[in-house]
Amino acid sequence: MSIKISGHHVEVTEAMEAYVKEKLVRLERHAETITSGQFTMTVEKDRKIAEGSIHIGGTDINATATHDDMYAAIDLMADKLDRQVLKYKEKLVARQHGQG
Repeated sequence: MSIKISGHHVEVTEAMEAYVKEKLVRLERHAETITSGQFTMTVEKDRKIAEGSIHIGGTDINATATHDDMYAAIDLMADKLDRQVLKYKEKLVARQHGQG
C-alpha cells in the first residue's frame, strides 16, 4: 500500500507518521484490498485536524476529525475510517450473496 502523509501549517514528525501508520495496520486487518492512502494533518489556531482518504476496491473512503490534540484527532479519524471500511465490506458481502 502506498501512503502519503503531509502537513498543512504543521511539520509531520517521524512519531506522527509512525502513529498514522500504526493506525492503518488495524484498517488493513479489516480490508486487505486497501491500495493507497493519503493523510493530511492541519493546524488552525487551537484546532488540530486529521484528514484521511483510502482507496479500497475501486472506491475512496474519506474521514476528517478535529480535536485540540493531534494524536486524538488521528485516533478519531482512524476510527471513522475503520467504521466506514466495515460498512463497505458488509455491503460487498450483501451484494455477493444477492441481497443488494
